[in-house]
Amino acid sequence: MILMKNKHSRLNAIRVIIAGERIGSQDELLKRLLALGFDLTQATLSRDLKELEVSKEVTASGESIYMLPDSPLHPQNGIPYAIQMSGGVVAIGFSANMAILKTRTGYARGIAGDIDGCHFESVLGTVAGDDTILLVIKEGYTKRDVLVQLERIIPEIKTLELL
Repeated sequence: MILMKNKHSRLNAIRVIIAGERIGSQDELLKRLLALGFDLTQATLSRDLKELEVSKEVTASGESIYMLPDSPLHPQNGIPYAIQMSGGVVAIGFSANMAILKTRTGYARGIAGDIDGCHFESVLGTVAGDDTILLVIKEGYTKRDVLVQLERIIPEIKTLELL
């Protein structure tokens, strides 16, 4: 077996593997690269993934996989995750200055990131689990204010089941 040490070849191989397969872990990707004859460590692979701007994202089926920046689901493509994953939020409930968003399993982190990234004037911040998002609402804002702002990234928000 010929060991390939060319960084350019290795980066291209990583792109091809991630674009063509559903890779869920660095260990899995490392094994694929070693099987192709590349000589690298986990640390080198981590640096390569960072350089390629590879992200690990949850698919519509709830599977966590690596994605390249030009993937339609990559967070840097400009379209909020919440819109890409339409139907990811299944219910919402309010209590005083808090709201709870129930999501499909694995969606909460991405959707909470969108909410935080939008800097809605009515939301202080979010805390996300696997299928639940806690929104802390600023004093003086109403449930309606929050719903109007969330509708920008979660169009179906007003039709959701109430908790």
